[in-house]
Amino acid sequence: MMQRRDLLKTGLTGLAGIGSLGMLQEVLAAGLPSAAFAAAAPELAPLQGFTGSEALDARDLRVEGRLPAGLRGVYYRNGPGLMGRDGERYKHWFDGDGLVQAWTFGADGVQHKARFVQTKKFKAETKAGRFLLPGFGTSFPDQATRSPVRAADDVNTANTSVLKMGDGRLYALWEGGSAYELNPVTLASKGPRVWAPELEGMPFSAHPKVEADGTVWNFGTQSGRMVVYQISAQGQVLRSEVFPAPGHSAMVHDFVVSQRYLVFLLSPISLDVDALRGGNAMLDAMRWLGQEATRVLVIDKADFTRRWVLEMPAAMVFHFGNAWDDGRQIHLDYVESRALPAVNAELRQIMTGERPAHQPSTPRFMRISLGAEGGAAGAGQGRIELQSRDESVEFPVVDPRVVAQRYRHVYYPTAIDNAERWGFNGLLHLDVETGRRERFSFGSDVLVEEHVLVPKPGSAKEGEGWLLGLGYDCKARRSFASVFDAQAISAGPLARVWLPYWVTYGFHGKFYAA
Repeated sequence: MMQRRDLLKTGLTGLAGIGSLGMLQEVLAAGLPSAAFAAAAPELAPLQGFTGSEALDARDLRVEGRLPAGLRGVYYRNGPGLMGRDGERYKHWFDGDGLVQAWTFGADGVQHKARFVQTKKFKAETKAGRFLLPGFGTSFPDQATRSPVRAADDVNTANTSVLKMGDGRLYALWEGGSAYELNPVTLASKGPRVWAPELEGMPFSAHPKVEADGTVWNFGTQSGRMVVYQISAQGQVLRSEVFPAPGHSAMVHDFVVSQRYLVFLLSPISLDVDALRGGNAMLDAMRWLGQEATRVLVIDKADFTRRWVLEMPAAMVFHFGNAWDDGRQIHLDYVESRALPAVNAELRQIMTGERPAHQPSTPRFMRISLGAEGGAAGAGQGRIELQSRDESVEFPVVDPRVVAQRYRHVYYPTAIDNAERWGFNGLLHLDVETGRRERFSFGSDVLVEEHVLVPKPGSAKEGEGWLLGLGYDCKARRSFASVFDAQAISAGPLARVWLPYWVTYGFHGKFYAA
């Protein structure tokens, strides 16, 4: 257990919102691994979650190594932070209420702040002291006696990613509902964003693509419909289109953008509406149709009504890296996961503190050959070529300067000789053109999360920058941020910045330079 003297040694100078020793002890008790949870799988300890009352602030964080002088700005990170209330616990990792972190890198050191997003759901359940609404993967037998679900935003957890626009506004994102605006300095919640009156209630996914000029592309799916958005750097909707989703597309998490196209891989997942009405959670009502095709939806960026559908073998896809095209062929990469039932079984098991069997997800590369007029001649036409690799990876990222442009480098968390643990313990840099890889392993006692590429100030070449992301040390029972030279990750981290506590595992983050 962490003692008060350890707080002084690690440089914690304040925890916001704490006015007494009793409150301090409450926060520390919420932020330390319990003896009963994940005893046999210590890497799962952060999944016990927080209570929802925490307001974490740590200043003058201890730096191991040396931070680059040019690393100045804020790394925002989002993920599930609250897993239980009043003796009840979520059954699926995707359900936890959003906790947004801000890691501020400045001339005076590094500071950390974390706040829960005050969604409509979070505020109602905090007031009631119990869960009132089902989660994406959790249902309650007595739901009829709790709050009804009338709209998607009733269950919005705002727990997946972040987006800061050119106008300075910061948003917490969730794939099934509205973006929630936050104060970029204090992380205080301001409320849901309606991008345009005609789009109110349409979802704004957690994986918007931002081109180098600040243009934002995004999508959402709802009740068999899809919406695609083009938004200016200043947050104004330039164009949008709502249309029927092709085939089965009950779960579409991410997409990719090239110079001319938007590309979606629509995995064969249907929604059993009767099961949903019968009280099943959304994920429990999803049906994996492995004998059917994954549909490849291509949309012309210049004209959203120009859409083509191709087919490929069934594949479960959560995340993409990037894409580019020359007008005749689209090149892209993604990570292929296990089929949906296997993924859900794993993500339910970790919520009990038990380590699941290792089931890797692996890199894939796709080339789509288009028709003579820059598109497939019709549904199912065109040609798709696939290449695969066998590394265990997820959460691919590229240099933000090459989004929707030809690119060479992709970066992933990876598992290296780590079959005895859940998750990833290292980083992988893959050269797409040559196939060359470079790796670094932290060893079996560290779990590594997504790392983003931060361009070096004044640089122009792809990959000239730092990889920045979070990790958790099972022995120290502390979370940290690590910084690598993106062009020499095998040399190990340039620096690690240690928190005097741990934080829950997140999904995605973004760095914004000062």
